[in-house]
Amino acid sequence: MSMASLHTSTGAQVASAHINPVDLYRSSISKSLAPISGKPASEIFDRLAWTQTFDRGDLGLPVPALRIQGKKPGELATEFAEKFPESDLVGKPVVNGTFLQFYFKPEPLAKLVIPSILKNKSKFGTNDKLGLRDVLDPSSKKTIIVEFSSPNIAKPFHAGHLRSTIIGGFLANLYEAAGWKVLRINYLGDWGRQYGLLANAFEMYGSEEKLEDDPIGHLFDIYVEINKVSKPEEDEIKELKEELKQAEEHKKDTNDLEKRIADLEAKSVNEKARQYFKKLENGDEDALATWTRFRDLSIERYNKTYARLNIHFDIYSGESQVEKSRMERAVEQLQTSGLSENSKGAVIVDLTKSKDKNTKKLGKALVKKTDGSSLYLTRDIGEAVKRYELYQFDKMLYVISSQQDMHVAQLFKILELMGNEKVSEKCQHVNFGMVLGMSTRRGTVKFLDDILRDVGEKMHEVMKMNEKKYEQVANPEQTADTLGITAVMVQDMKGKRINDYEFSLERMTSFEGDTGPYLQYAHARLCSITRKAGLTPQDLDCADLSLLTETHAINLVRALSSWPDVVQNTLKTLEPTTILTYLFKMTHMLSSSYDVLQVVGSEPEIKKARMALYEAARQVLNNGMKLLGLNPVER
Repeated sequence: MSMASLHTSTGAQVASAHINPVDLYRSSISKSLAPISGKPASEIFDRLAWTQTFDRGDLGLPVPALRIQGKKPGELATEFAEKFPESDLVGKPVVNGTFLQFYFKPEPLAKLVIPSILKNKSKFGTNDKLGLRDVLDPSSKKTIIVEFSSPNIAKPFHAGHLRSTIIGGFLANLYEAAGWKVLRINYLGDWGRQYGLLANAFEMYGSEEKLEDDPIGHLFDIYVEINKVSKPEEDEIKELKEELKQAEEHKKDTNDLEKRIADLEAKSVNEKARQYFKKLENGDEDALATWTRFRDLSIERYNKTYARLNIHFDIYSGESQVEKSRMERAVEQLQTSGLSENSKGAVIVDLTKSKDKNTKKLGKALVKKTDGSSLYLTRDIGEAVKRYELYQFDKMLYVISSQQDMHVAQLFKILELMGNEKVSEKCQHVNFGMVLGMSTRRGTVKFLDDILRDVGEKMHEVMKMNEKKYEQVANPEQTADTLGITAVMVQDMKGKRINDYEFSLERMTSFEGDTGPYLQYAHARLCSITRKAGLTPQDLDCADLSLLTETHAINLVRALSSWPDVVQNTLKTLEPTTILTYLFKMTHMLSSSYDVLQVVGSEPEIKKARMALYEAARQVLNNGMKLLGLNPVER
């Protein structure tokens, strides 16, 4: 099949070729194989997978996947290879066991891929039709909610929040690029007795000036202060209750003890907090005004920090936003449907009684404590149903640590058993492992700002080691900050989400190895080549790409051609490392090409062709970094 006939071919598969050039090859191969194998071209098209290494071809077909009866897959592979007609695009396939390996011819590939990248620029690699209900109607976008970050106000922004923020930000970008309508929700820990404690702490230790200047830090500090008072009180009450228990066992008079406990409890900081929180729940105007101020100032500060990570939220929800009536309705529904039961004064859902063995594993879920107060579960049920009513989402991702696996699985299962399958079936838990050894130079980590400041300072020190390069940077502090943020984000996204990783300032800020600074360096180097070459976009558009004959150039084009497949695959894995692994592989290929494919000083036509290749590589690297939420630097 020639390129000309391919361009006149019809069908959705070829129509997608401007988005994914490799689909042209898939289409060509599957049309040639269909009459030979007796299988429909569409089925073969879907089975043609990209390969891990170029020595295995550009596309591979596992013959057993075609499920052809009567002959062994190895024999079929040999027969198909013999009968397969060579074309302008693809050579004869190579048989490897039960696999057929297809190799693209270099020149047509370069002429297809490089212009496609230079033309589509930031759009190359992504298909914004995937999120549409109707491909022909751009307004028919599906809606996805990504719930991520979700810190607790006045408590440290710990490593789990950091991972959720980075991974959630990436997933929101990924779905947006695929054409979905994305709602980024931050579900804050902004309700509960601790807010009574916090309001009292502000009365005792608060400073208006500090609150305005650093709301998150100041609220945390006064929260620590008041806990220094409440902890000894709680300990004393606990001891006296133990004494009371002993006295009752020995049938002693307990009147005095009971009175002492009651007096201590009545005067305690925690009791004042309980009373204050009750005022909040009952809608007391003054109490609500104080709480609203703490919440609004904290959100304002979080927004500034999130902006440094290229992250924004459409909705700041939170535990406070779930109406009591919704939670009570959830408890009621669980009771009337016979799902919940009383157990020692508490209300539970006992999933171990289920006939389904997977449901059995989910254990017992606590719905209401013995004191009658509702737990997270009822609040989460209420919030999920509320979101569905408000936004009619098609999918909702909860980006929450794997430590919450059981809680999230219970939530989804109970939603389903309550008759909310239309909600539960659209929910997915995107979990992740722990960050180990996370502390700053000033001790244990408290806030995201501390982490970013420390990494920025360390990055600045690393940059100063190379005086010559340091002098060329216009704004070193700003660049150090950007590189530091890249370092933190890349270290987090490098491994599989579920794996724990060691937080290492030394390793993440290095320009050696697969790190954030290395990626930034690769991008800056490509920008530098562009500046030195002094060619215009028009020069690159008319470059003779048949001059790219060296193995380094051919392999780089092959790598660039697979970028749309990488993005497509990431929508299945939801793993940022799928993107990162590709970018590192591609940048390693680049760094080994510079000596062989020199731009400055080469023949004018060769210079143009190589520069077109490097500009295409820079564009793909830039697209990948932006998808991950990084800010590519130019020098």
